[in-house]
Amino acid sequence: MADIILFNKPFQVLSQFTDERLENPRSTLAEWIKKPGFYAAGRLDYDSEGLLLLTDHGPLQHRIASPRNKIPKTYWAQVEGNVTADAIDQLSRGVNLKDGPTRAAKVRKMNAPDLWPRTPPVRHRETVPTSWIELTISEGRNRQVRRMTAAVGYPTLRLIRYRIGDWTLDTLQPGEFRIEHVHLPDAPTAPTGQARRPRSSKARRPNRRTASK
Repeated sequence: MADIILFNKPFQVLSQFTDERLENPRSTLAEWIKKPGFYAAGRLDYDSEGLLLLTDHGPLQHRIASPRNKIPKTYWAQVEGNVTADAIDQLSRGVNLKDGPTRAAKVRKMNAPDLWPRTPPVRHRETVPTSWIELTISEGRNRQVRRMTAAVGYPTLRLIRYRIGDWTLDTLQPGEFRIEHVHLPDAPTAPTGQARRPRSSKARRPNRRTASK
């Protein structure tokens, strides 16, 4: 058995516990998660939101993060423009990026999900519609989803990772996390302990005035 944290990473938070920038440091996981020994299994871009997995078990962390295991990840992307069936088909078959063609993906157009408001909000333009698409990929290239949608003419405005393997955000709100127990043989794809309710916790920012004293 091992413990894994499912964290809903807010917008503009680094998926690590420190920031190498000395001036104007960015928000990090240290402001939200107070669990010594846990580290992110994989990454999620600073300007993306949603599911980030953390564990205190080194081999499990490697198995989840390694691209060789091809664990599927599902994203919800709000894109600029009214996305067409042809663009969906292109994304599904794979598109050519600077670092080579992407693998085939599962892609569909979806209704706007019922999400928390983002701070700051996505810039709204009356004359430019937006669309939501769901993409499931099994690669982990840098900013891959954003590059894929841009390659077919629909830049991503907002990106949420909803699923990694069988783990999902479920009802987690930004800054909240829950802890689940997993059996290591099934760890890369299947959370366990479904019979018991996982512990939930809301990670809160520290009081900066107090912290600075």
